[in-house]
Amino acid sequence: MALNELRDLYVHELRDLYNAEKQITKALPKMVKAANHDELRSAFEEHLEVTREHVNRLEQIFEALGERAAGPKCKGMEGVLEENKEMMEEDAEPAVYDAALILGAQKVEHYEIAGYGGVRTFAEMLGETQAMRLLERTLQEEKEADEKLTEIARMVNDQAEMGGDEDEDVNTDMPARGRSTPARSRSGSKAGAGSRSRR
Repeated sequence: MALNELRDLYVHELRDLYNAEKQITKALPKMVKAANHDELRSAFEEHLEVTREHVNRLEQIFEALGERAAGPKCKGMEGVLEENKEMMEEDAEPAVYDAALILGAQKVEHYEIAGYGGVRTFAEMLGETQAMRLLERTLQEEKEADEKLTEIARMVNDQAEMGGDEDEDVNTDMPARGRSTPARSRSGSKAGAGSRSRR
């Protein structure tokens, strides 16, 4: 697709986001199943429903533009999700595992926030008022999802810092869920999930 004017770039980036959202709808059920913490599992379940609505909104925009939604695979999202998949195959203490899940999910959110922020601005400049409103709504929902993950990370990271052991003085609802829990070898370092894990 030749990018000769802003509208071309707008359509190109909408297709990138559309494919990204479709990839996310396939990845989230696996993240729901993998999560140990009840709130994290619920957050993933909720965001799956929201993501399906994001797909519907993008389809509305494409229909109004008279453009097809299908386009090349979003390689950026593919890479982020592949990293998350590899991490999910690791053995880890439940809280450490959840901290890594949150970090991976926030990488996804930040990619989407950047993308939706850009196309929302393009829609405004191109006079696509209805599309702008739909994209703004989606952008705000992505930001809210990121904030919710940060709130959950504050709890999870504290548990991960202590290795997530239930025999320590930690209030936890995170059973091992079938994974082995090897001895701690991370010398007490805090997991990186959530950009503001502690205040």
